[in-house]
Amino acid sequence: MSGKYDLVIVGGGISGASLLYTTAKFSDVDSIALIEKEREIAAINTNHTNNSQTLHFGDIETNYTLEKAEEVKEGAELLAGYLENHDDDREMHDKRSKMVLGVGKEEVAELEQRYEGEGFGDLFPKLQMIEREEIADYEPKVVEGRDPSKEMRALQTPDGYVVDYGAVTQSLVRQVEDESNVDVFTGTKVEDITPTLDGYTIETTDGRFDCEATVVAAGSHSLQIAKELGYGEGKVLLPIAGSFFLADDLLNGKVYTLQMKKLPFAAVHGDADVHDDSITRFGPTAKLVPTLERGRISTVKDFLDVFGLNAAAFLSYANILSDRILLPYVLRNLVYDVPEVGPRQFLPHVQKVVPSVELEDIERAKGYGGVRPQIVDTTKKSLDMGEAKIVGDDIIFNITPSPGASTCLKNAVQDTQQVLEFLDDDYEFDEEAFRAETIDNFPRAN
Repeated sequence: MSGKYDLVIVGGGISGASLLYTTAKFSDVDSIALIEKEREIAAINTNHTNNSQTLHFGDIETNYTLEKAEEVKEGAELLAGYLENHDDDREMHDKRSKMVLGVGKEEVAELEQRYEGEGFGDLFPKLQMIEREEIADYEPKVVEGRDPSKEMRALQTPDGYVVDYGAVTQSLVRQVEDESNVDVFTGTKVEDITPTLDGYTIETTDGRFDCEATVVAAGSHSLQIAKELGYGEGKVLLPIAGSFFLADDLLNGKVYTLQMKKLPFAAVHGDADVHDDSITRFGPTAKLVPTLERGRISTVKDFLDVFGLNAAAFLSYANILSDRILLPYVLRNLVYDVPEVGPRQFLPHVQKVVPSVELEDIERAKGYGGVRPQIVDTTKKSLDMGEAKIVGDDIIFNITPSPGASTCLKNAVQDTQQVLEFLDDDYEFDEEAFRAETIDNFPRAN
């Protein structure tokens, strides 16, 4: 197998599939290939059991600043519009109530300040402040058994999109895979990428691909490939494995707790599974692991390649993990994996959402949870919050922790525009048609 293309996309998760959809359907690029090492599209972190199944708008994510929420909001609305346009039967998503819960005077005051003082109520017109009675209407179990003298409020919105990102990825590929200018190759592992005078040569287990432009959208492996090509030398990864506990039919939608400050990881929340609303998931836990893929010992070597085993990397880890907030958090999350002890230690987090839950009501989820690469800047010896992108000579590397899936189409637009520059602006992107297929279908507040 071999071929010559204008653009080759490495990685068949939602990031790579979004770029394939955007370039193949809304630009006139002559030839595009997508290469995925697994036998199926969306087999790793994009699989619906390996992520939070949440479309992040920034409305109830209390660790987002207003500026970050503004950025994430447009990306989420693009994907929500795609779902509204292409998923009438709700095979890829469901739409449920979503809220962030404040319990006690301090948390309630924080929610009120966020909603009124910081402008989140203005940015999100559907977001509303609700009190105990209304919370009970949406989520009876959240109020049941809670101290009636304890003050509580919630910020609630109907835009609680619960998403099977694996199914969305497959949908995006199906939209364009029959186009004459598109080839999709699965079970094709990249072994080497070499710069040439005209772009890049990509050696794979199934042959050679030559292209003018390359986008590597391979999750944690993107930084590994970038380093092999001399990019990203000031970055390493802090891989975090997320896991969940399961219970039976406790919640109707998503219920978040307030985010602990300084932590990039999602606050513990409860929600009903996208395909089975009788299953309630609580989590995620966040455990530091020396692998790039969950449950694959073979990727320990890949992690070491990215880490580099140098003084700057070790000092950065030491600086981050010595933080008085982060270190106890990491240690607590290690305990949650210990049989018998773990569920008992995690139970108070569940009870903060649903007070009446007992130890026998929860169990460790098997087969749920993936690895999210947090980016570490070794020059600043600190975490880089959010997504990371490295742009090189005719090549882009996307390393996308949360909310990468939520902003996949927005990111794809940015990459499409960059790719067209790589291709000397010989092609055009029809952004109006793109928006008509996506964000124009997002339901606005009346």
